[in-house]
Amino acid sequence: MRFFIGKKSNPMWLVYAIDKVTKETAAFYIGKRNNTTLNAIVKTLLNAKAKMIFTDKLKNYQYLIPKSIHNTKRYGTNGIERKNLTLRNHLKRLNRRTIGFSRSIAILSAILKIYFWS
Repeated sequence: MRFFIGKKSNPMWLVYAIDKVTKETAAFYIGKRNNTTLNAIVKTLLNAKAKMIFTDKLKNYQYLIPKSIHNTKRYGTNGIERKNLTLRNHLKRLNRRTIGFSRSIAILSAILKIYFWS
């Protein structure tokens, strides 16, 4: 999910994983959309011995996730897309085309921890 920190010229990405059965957030990370950000979540999932990881068809994932547990089927990401919509509706700072954005990563991270795990 893309949003802005501080100003519109500073786009950041929220990368997170949800459990497909319980719909709970397993982990999240905020950063630029690069391998470092994606790898933070992938490592968490691999350490938790995830049986299957569903992603979109971003090429970076093929280098980070083993083929045996990586799946990019058509409807595999519906749950995360629905969660993105719910997040945008509940937290104004993640809305598109708004002036209500976060000024620091630390505050946004704290708000997301409260939202996901309380």
